[in-house]
Amino acid sequence: MSKQFDVIVIGGGPGGYIAAIRAAQLGFNTACIDEWKNDKGGPALGGTCTNIGCIPSKALLQSSEHFEHAGHHFADHGIGLTDLSIDVAKMLGRKNTVVKQNNDGIVYLFKKNKVAFFHGRGSFVKAGDAGYEVKVSGAADEVISGKHIILATGSNPRALPGAAFDEENILSNDGALRIPSVPKKLGLIGSGVIGLEMGSVWRRLGSEVTVLEALPTFLGAVDDQIAKEAQKAFVKQGLKIELGVTVGEVKAGKSGLSVAYTDAKGQAQTLAVDKLIVSIGRVPNTVGLNHEAVGLKLDERGTIVVDDDCKTNLPNVWAVGDVVRGPMLAHKAEEEGVAVAERIAGQHGHVNFNTIPWVIYTSPEIAWVGQTEQQLKAAGRAYKAGTFPFMANGRARALGDTTGMVKFLADAKTDEILGVHIVGPYASELIAEAVVAMEFRASAEDIARICHAHPSLSEATKEAALAVDKRTLNF
Repeated sequence: MSKQFDVIVIGGGPGGYIAAIRAAQLGFNTACIDEWKNDKGGPALGGTCTNIGCIPSKALLQSSEHFEHAGHHFADHGIGLTDLSIDVAKMLGRKNTVVKQNNDGIVYLFKKNKVAFFHGRGSFVKAGDAGYEVKVSGAADEVISGKHIILATGSNPRALPGAAFDEENILSNDGALRIPSVPKKLGLIGSGVIGLEMGSVWRRLGSEVTVLEALPTFLGAVDDQIAKEAQKAFVKQGLKIELGVTVGEVKAGKSGLSVAYTDAKGQAQTLAVDKLIVSIGRVPNTVGLNHEAVGLKLDERGTIVVDDDCKTNLPNVWAVGDVVRGPMLAHKAEEEGVAVAERIAGQHGHVNFNTIPWVIYTSPEIAWVGQTEQQLKAAGRAYKAGTFPFMANGRARALGDTTGMVKFLADAKTDEILGVHIVGPYASELIAEAVVAMEFRASAEDIARICHAHPSLSEATKEAALAVDKRTLNF
């Protein structure tokens, strides 16, 4: 195997492995370095997303949703069950199988596209005449060199000061995905995507879940109207949400953990839990990259500094995904990875940050693209809004899930779609239509005039577009 490459990608997560595949498709001799290991010590390509993030969390969400439907909703369909139980070990085993299938799928894609894979941690050695030397620290250390380097090293969970992750009692997303039995009481610090999704899993299975959020508003990045609808649904399900809190000391005892905090009224409180999931953000993973050896510039947070094209301060060194500015989303990383590979080839890689969708896979699901109503107000932009509730949608009624709505925001003069926000069933799938529409700078009228299949949830999208002009047909 050649040790000289046109492109070396450090990191095999969504940004990295996709960048490597696209570079290989464009004719570059490409290598990818990744250090993730499975339980047998072998490679586990796919990064945080595949191993302890997007993929396993969706597997557990699906399992827990089946359990909740069986326990609370099957009877509505005339389906009777007795002695309902959950085998957590089997559920976790299924999750692990799904993860392995995705790991193996990336290995296959590397072979198919002739991407050389090196299992270990990649770090800079030095810059040379032919590019950069990169050390692979693995079972046997070796040095390879490449003309172009793409850094896709991802991110790590941010720990709560004074309460380091032990992944047994104080859990990051990693530990939250492998709790061996249903905890009676589960605490969540932070009401972000990871916290809400994992909280939803264990609440459905029987945990008493309490969320402690420092911000005074719930899901501050989400459109206010959508966030309030989601909060109402979560509280109805039994999720306890406390906003505006200040978390203090976390103590471990014989029977679990105690979390001291001050509530929104300034009163001292204590929360006793069996397990605590900390979900207060993530930090770029640049430790061990040896960036000093080549003079790679990082900012004060450890983020790799890049321009709009993902170029670093070094010639032919690029960076994508969680380790650079912008949202920490797997699909954002993928788009940047493709764009960088194409820029290396002299093409015009494209990433439109205004049309990157966001999704929270709770029940109800929450998805959005573009600007929120509060952002438009702050910018002083004249807009029109239209909403349509799923309770008026025939397919949602048939599903037995009528929670939520679709909301359109459009320019008051041109009718161009500025944002679409959904809370409700299959929002993660419905948002794609809005992304396509906004990418092509469609108007709300364009969506309102397009024929949507009946009965379908997507009709709620059409009706919300009609609502922008105050002419819904079914509400």
